[in-house]
Amino acid sequence: MFTQLRTLFRKVMLEGSEGGVLQDGAADTPAMNLAMASLLCEVANADHDIDPREESAKIHLLVLLLNISENEAKELLAKAVTQSKQSVSLFEFTTKLRALRPEERFQLIEAMWQVAYADGIVKPMEEAVIRQVSDLIYLDHSEFIRAKISAKTSVKL
Repeated sequence: MFTQLRTLFRKVMLEGSEGGVLQDGAADTPAMNLAMASLLCEVANADHDIDPREESAKIHLLVLLLNISENEAKELLAKAVTQSKQSVSLFEFTTKLRALRPEERFQLIEAMWQVAYADGIVKPMEEAVIRQVSDLIYLDHSEFIRAKISAKTSVKL
């Protein structure tokens, strides 16, 4: 038992403290990127229906949001899918994103809406996930609605 606690403690110290910030105060960008990709996976998997349009939307949005190549986005998504399947709550992802600026939080929620709209139908579970994430990252409700409207108009239905 002590070995497991020691291992957990080392892991926490190496990955950085809560909030996606390392001990020296610098943002932990890889952890934040993985958290964002995992949240996109959470939305896509909320309805338990894997749609190729949602999968391609996730890749496209990661390329745009994180300014990475398509191959890097695919690698990040592979890790995110694994992490998403192992997660027990959204909180473990959102705590890493508290360092995001308000406009970055808006862009994340907008991207989540775009994934939800990618298959042409927003299911209630998809909306519930987005709403919960929006609350956990402290995005104003008016911005939540603005992101929804913006995503709906930008996605070709």
